[in-house]
Amino acid sequence: MIPRTLFNAEHDDFRKTVRRFFETEVVPNREAWEEQQHVDRKIWNKAGELGLLCVTMPEEFGGLGVDRSYSVILMEEQSYSGDSGTGFSLHSDIVANYINNFGSKEQKAQWLPKMASGEIIGAIAMTEPGTGSDLQAVKTTAVADGDDYVLNGSKIFITNGYLSDVVVVVARTGNSGEGSKDISLLLVEADRAGFTKGKPLKKVGMKAQDTCELFFENVRVPKANRLGMEGMGFIMLMKELAWERLMIAITSVAGAEAALKHTLEYTRSRKVFGKPVATFQNTRFKLAEMKAELSIARVYVDKCIEMQLKNKLGVDDAATAKYWTSDLMGKVIDECVQLHGGYGYMLEYPIARAWIDSRAQRIYGGTNEIMKELIARTM
Repeated sequence: MIPRTLFNAEHDDFRKTVRRFFETEVVPNREAWEEQQHVDRKIWNKAGELGLLCVTMPEEFGGLGVDRSYSVILMEEQSYSGDSGTGFSLHSDIVANYINNFGSKEQKAQWLPKMASGEIIGAIAMTEPGTGSDLQAVKTTAVADGDDYVLNGSKIFITNGYLSDVVVVVARTGNSGEGSKDISLLLVEADRAGFTKGKPLKKVGMKAQDTCELFFENVRVPKANRLGMEGMGFIMLMKELAWERLMIAITSVAGAEAALKHTLEYTRSRKVFGKPVATFQNTRFKLAEMKAELSIARVYVDKCIEMQLKNKLGVDDAATAKYWTSDLMGKVIDECVQLHGGYGYMLEYPIARAWIDSRAQRIYGGTNEIMKELIARTM
């Protein structure tokens, strides 16, 4: 495999710390968390103590002040461990980014240090029951009333929703008739009157992730909690979506690489007709195909990461990475399940967990059909 050039010795030390954290603090608790449909809050505190949350935030606000290559390591190691319950990357690399990039100094000082320590958990509420990937069609409204907005509406499929303490809510603050010009982003604390949460949704996979519905009934939100200017929310969302889609590509490649590793180990130890499964030509060819395709995907995604670090990643490149790698992840893991035979369908094997957890990669962050539409617009 072509050597990676993104990381140095400091990155390697950080990776060891992250890997140890997931192996010792997360993986042993995975089944218990899946049963209760959310992780324990204390895991957020432990991650904060180790400096694993909001690493790219400025040091003055509790972060490490490093670039996104460190975020890449966190996402990769989470995928390698098989964990799909902790919503660290959304908290640290999406929610915190909105506050850091578009918030006032007062907002940053209020929220970011507590997010970095794990004291509070962040979520972002975009999707609504009837809107899906079409953010311009949101129906949640925030009507100005003196120094407040009065927020009404609901959101669905919200990662970190059940445990969230602060939520970036996408809401309609105008009625110009031009959807993109009516959208604003509001920071809404979970303890505000009228803000309620549904129970964690029963999903096919990612069962330890506390995905839920959020409801807003006449919630009064101070105008001081608005991120940036009124009506600029859609533009802010568009600026961040390329990175968010690259995050999905990063986890897709890492998750598929982990699946291939598990399958190599299994086929070398499992015997059929007196021979290891790995010695049969069909198995060797399938494994070779997966290695080749993942090697190609790794090079493309690493190039996208390099471009992101230079703030030069294009929307179409991010969409390409998200669509192609999440599709590839599904293909690879399905082949790996097949090579495990009946045991590939048993949840005690990592490959079965990966199979049910990975399906959402082609849906969230904008469906892969939407990604193709975005790519086509640039042609």
